[in-house]
Amino acid sequence: MVGTRTRFTAEKAPCGSTVDGEYYRDDDEQGLIIRDEYFACGCRRVRHEYHDGSIQVSAVRHDGKATRDELDADHGS
Repeated sequence: MVGTRTRFTAEKAPCGSTVDGEYYRDDDEQGLIIRDEYFACGCRRVRHEYHDGSIQVSAVRHDGKATRDELDADHGS
């Protein structure tokens, strides 16, 4: 697997700030899908879909606190 990184500008981070950052996307074409977002402020948003169909979604602010960040089913697609 070789993922792709794409820059983005002016998106809302889990802390509420609007900052630039980078998307990371990867998949193994067999069900594993990784979609991560890294924000310039240090926040992170993660969505991992596994081969068994389970999904892990999390958002962490730059201060290390997990958030109940609003994520819809199509976020980051």
